Amino acid sequence: MIAMSQRNILYVTSECTPFAQVGGLGDVASALPAALRRAGYDIRVVMPLYGEVDRDALHPIGVSLRIGLADTVFDARVWQGELPERVPLYLIDQPDLYARSGVYGPKGGAFEDNLLRFAWLSRAACDLPRHVGFAPHVLHANDWPTALSILFAKHLSQPVPTVFTLHNVGYQGIAPLHDFALTGLPSRELSADSLEHFGAINLLKGGILGASMLTTVSPTYAKEIQHPAFGCGLDGVLRSRASDLLGILNGIDDKAWNPSIDPWIPSPYDADNLSGKAICKSVLQREAGFAVRPEVPLFGLVTRLTHQKGLDVLAHALGRFLSMDVQMVLLGTGDAPAEAFFEMASRQRPDRFHAWLGFDPALAHRIEAGCDFFVMPSRYEPCGLNQMYSLRYGTLPIVRATGGLEDSVDNYDEATGQGTGFKLYDLNPPSLLNTLAWAVSTWVERRTHIETMRRRAMRQDFSWFRSAKGYETVYEKAIASSRQQR
Repeated sequence: MIAMSQRNILYVTSECTPFAQVGGLGDVASALPAALRRAGYDIRVVMPLYGEVDRDALHPIGVSLRIGLADTVFDARVWQGELPERVPLYLIDQPDLYARSGVYGPKGGAFEDNLLRFAWLSRAACDLPRHVGFAPHVLHANDWPTALSILFAKHLSQPVPTVFTLHNVGYQGIAPLHDFALTGLPSRELSADSLEHFGAINLLKGGILGASMLTTVSPTYAKEIQHPAFGCGLDGVLRSRASDLLGILNGIDDKAWNPSIDPWIPSPYDADNLSGKAICKSVLQREAGFAVRPEVPLFGLVTRLTHQKGLDVLAHALGRFLSMDVQMVLLGTGDAPAEAFFEMASRQRPDRFHAWLGFDPALAHRIEAGCDFFVMPSRYEPCGLNQMYSLRYGTLPIVRATGGLEDSVDNYDEATGQGTGFKLYDLNPPSLLNTLAWAVSTWVERRTHIETMRRRAMRQDFSWFRSAKGYETVYEKAIASSRQQR
């Protein structure tokens, strides 16, 4: 038995902050390896060297890769960077495939050659370890872009146990059957037991069926995706792997998101002294153009303006909500109709609603610190991070009880004052309005409960250390499973 501290993990990803990021995967691909490194693992991260990546913090390591797929040979160099906790990051420099603007495609689209781009990445990730003197005990892949590394790992001369993390099963990597040759995989992988799905190639399905173990980013989401409403056509496939599927709630960077040391907020505070939070609120009210009224509850959202996030439901409830004595701020960007609606709402009720359309990290921190409540009416949320940021900042979340929102927020109990936020179960305008009104009435009538919940929320542990322990268990199960199959 190899000691835990000697485990070698090859972590394959399509994005990783701060080098290239589109969504939450980028945060996970940086923070989880750092936590595992602190736990004693030798973990190395592999991703493409995209055109947008800043090379100033990178250096070439003298390794060249030459890999052919679909009768075309691609040569690549390998650069190296460093993630927190000195985790090595290998970036594959293949200009024909990756030196372009965008990770997956131009805004709102996808590159036509994504199957080839990410098949090649997956193959390169499996070839790289022998060139850098690294022998992984587990290959850990993430979402559809790296799913084929799971299948390539099976066909190595010495197969490697694999873990496949599903961050969002709504994105599956679909391609026509006639493009199968681009994968470079044996023809037997084009079957219903692997990549073929309803007459097309489905990369996510291949990874699900090929991996030694599966994880997703919250316990509730692991259950939800086994049902048709959330499985996006793969619920039956996921049920077939239910015994190998574990939901592990993502963590947050508790140094970057810490109100006692946050450089982006007007005044520090903690669970023992909340006076700084009142200062943050008054500054945010001024910034939004509101009257500075500490007695008025301030609600906030930091979100992508998409259908998934339930912003259309909020839009239908907003008029009646703003008839109450409340204030609300929103920071986000996304679908053009949503942007237009919230911009119009800002003009119609400037005393009670203000929207900033765009992405501003510093403002996101000020909203988390300055608001009393944080609103997340998501249709589905595999994990979610903003509700955990909010809890850390004593800003009580109002959430749809789905995925990681269900797992990380405890519903308020009026009789006891227990809980850390407010949940709605039916996503429609009346239900959302009633839950928002419930928070308002609690603010007005039971302020001591609000203060108690704030302190309770701020003392919870959402660190990556907690999450990393779950992955330690999964890696050992993957290794054990692979031994049994030999």
